[in-house]
Amino acid sequence: MKHSKRFRELSKKTTEEALPLEKAISLLKEFGTTKFDQAAEVHLHLGVDPKQADQIIRGSIVLPHGIGKDQRVIVFAKGEMVEAATEAGADRVGQEDLAKEIQGGFLDFDACIASPDMMTVVAPLARILGPRGLMPSPRAGTVTPDVAKAVKEYKAGKVEFRNDNTGNVHAVFGRLSFEADQLTENLQAFLRYIQDLKPGTLKGSYIKNISISGTMSPGIAVSA
Repeated sequence: MKHSKRFRELSKKTTEEALPLEKAISLLKEFGTTKFDQAAEVHLHLGVDPKQADQIIRGSIVLPHGIGKDQRVIVFAKGEMVEAATEAGADRVGQEDLAKEIQGGFLDFDACIASPDMMTVVAPLARILGPRGLMPSPRAGTVTPDVAKAVKEYKAGKVEFRNDNTGNVHAVFGRLSFEADQLTENLQAFLRYIQDLKPGTLKGSYIKNISISGTMSPGIAVSA
């Protein structure tokens, strides 16, 4: 892959040696030289076996300072939950009508929440939403009887993640325009949460590698 001159110049500031978290954040802040506010991303390589169901690392967390993005949230609900979800800030609330729109190509949203009684409507959408990481699930907190709470959490910057088939986890933990201490606190909170999810059946090293980057910036190795 051919990188831009800017990317190559920034890469000269990085080393293979992992930096302490605060120093890594400080260097990352120097990479905010684009015309747009880049997302701050964290990339983890975990020593899990993705083929083992009890070693799948998946969850969601509301970071202390949010992620600096207005997330678009849709909700599958009916009855009194419709008004509750709308008042909480949901961008769209629907039932079968919303499902038909998604089947027709509507995917202009960042999170999909559903009340348990709507899963018969949502289940057929798995082949569309699943590959995009948008399928509601109880484990992620997106299938819940309290849809209003879930909407507020995602609007506040809730981050959802799951390891891929090689044991990697990727997530956004803010924007490069954030203050260094805000990025540090967000990243520390995320890493603590990941550590809490360590499978009891795992043998050997859990968090093998950590790196952070901007959307259009090189990676910086971080010491665990």
